[in-house]
Amino acid sequence: MPFHYLIFIIHLSQLLKKVIFAFSLLIITYFMAIDSIIALEGVSVYQRDNLILSDVSLNIHKSEFVYLVGKTGTGKSSLMKTLYADLPLKEGKAEVAGFSIPDLKHKEIPFLRRKIGIVFQDFQLLNDRSVNDNLIFVMKATGWKDEDAMRHRMNEVLDKVGLITKGFKMPHQLSGGEQQRVSIARSLINDPALLLADEPTGNLDPETSDGIMQLLFDISRSGRAVFMATHNYALLRKYPSRIIKCENGKLVEVGEGLIGIGEE
Repeated sequence: MPFHYLIFIIHLSQLLKKVIFAFSLLIITYFMAIDSIIALEGVSVYQRDNLILSDVSLNIHKSEFVYLVGKTGTGKSSLMKTLYADLPLKEGKAEVAGFSIPDLKHKEIPFLRRKIGIVFQDFQLLNDRSVNDNLIFVMKATGWKDEDAMRHRMNEVLDKVGLITKGFKMPHQLSGGEQQRVSIARSLINDPALLLADEPTGNLDPETSDGIMQLLFDISRSGRAVFMATHNYALLRKYPSRIIKCENGKLVEVGEGLIGIGEE
């Protein structure tokens, strides 16, 4: 084989390797994009005119469980409220559960929130209604019409959280852990892609907290992303996962260890 042909083949081989590598990166980027539930880039988080967090970039994918930690007042709740459009996004790019937050019209906010389940520290149940009626109320408020479909979905989510026999009870007849399970069942009604949990174990004893954590991890393994704000570092040790920290007006990736968090 002539020498110049050999050189040509070598160059062609090197070019093909570069093309294949670039194509592989493109495929990986594509699948990461369609797998992404939260994608923030250069986001600023405000409370009214007060800048709370700046230059926030964050990606959370399907089936991922991510902790959000930081001292009180560092922006954890404000960040979560920005994700479900309770606080306006003034700067940066943000996509949450398939919705572009900067382009979101006011009338579209309810559709975003149907893709997000929210679990609060204080449960926020309707105390004048039974567990079943709490769930039915949410379904009717989010557009459900078919009574049989509502009953079927109600039983599905109550079974998921281990309360299938407690639907007739009033909230005050339940323990704190059971009330939080109802709150989680409520958050799952519309089959959300993302679960936002703001201090979900804050009012619970350690044993009850364990049950709630096991349930939340089980939910993440079913394909949903779970983003949980917490002060409870004992839970981070017992249930290790990715950790993000609010600190000095920034969002910092800590990883999966407790080094660098600084317990407060």
